[in-house]
Amino acid sequence: MLFNQLDSIGEKTINKIAEMAFKSQIKKAEHLSVQVKIEPSKLAKGILESLHIDGYGLTMQKDLRLEKMKITLNNISVSPLKALMGNVQLTKPSQGKASIVLNEKDIETALNINNLNQQLQKYDIPLDNKLVKVKFYRADCRILADGRIVVKAKLKILNTQIIESICLVIKPRICHSGQGVLLSEVRCTQGKQFSSTLTNLILEESAKIFNLNHFLMDGISLDVNHLTTEDGKLNLMATAGITHLPMG
Repeated sequence: MLFNQLDSIGEKTINKIAEMAFKSQIKKAEHLSVQVKIEPSKLAKGILESLHIDGYGLTMQKDLRLEKMKITLNNISVSPLKALMGNVQLTKPSQGKASIVLNEKDIETALNINNLNQQLQKYDIPLDNKLVKVKFYRADCRILADGRIVVKAKLKILNTQIIESICLVIKPRICHSGQGVLLSEVRCTQGKQFSSTLTNLILEESAKIFNLNHFLMDGISLDVNHLTTEDGKLNLMATAGITHLPMG
């Protein structure tokens, strides 16, 4: 039977198609491997045994960098004859699991200083009983093992030589819908003299980083179910779903 005669060339072809599909969703990668595991008897029933995506140093389409991403999807239903001909079409959604790791540098890079300053241009900030213009020029992040994220931003009071700091301590938690991470239990430990405008701008920019839309690839969904931190790293575990291979 045709499926029992599936050789390494056929498997390599399907793997190459999957690899190209997922690489089209990523701007840059230090390493990215995509591997489809095929068992001929399962393929005859229209099932790819598994799909593994493993990468590190990834820059996604929306410019968010991830230290690591691993996705494993099992028993993927496909049209068997089309798959053998190199046209991998899913016949129904499949599920698996995913893990994502963000480090401090990833978050610092994603805190877009230019965007923050563009927003700041709209506001006069009250300070010492007068209104001033300020400009961000640096943002640092620390991820603590106890589950907190510390964001410290340096800002300059325009037309002066004064440099000030704002420090926020944030406790992230999983959104009830599983579609992202919420920044809760926010505490300002430095820069309380400034208005809430600056704090809110930092929080809004930070929240964008944890919106799962920044992590997603075409055809892939993620439902976060667990979050942990260690010194310097934020780990997200999720249920992954696939409806189709990404369109290049």
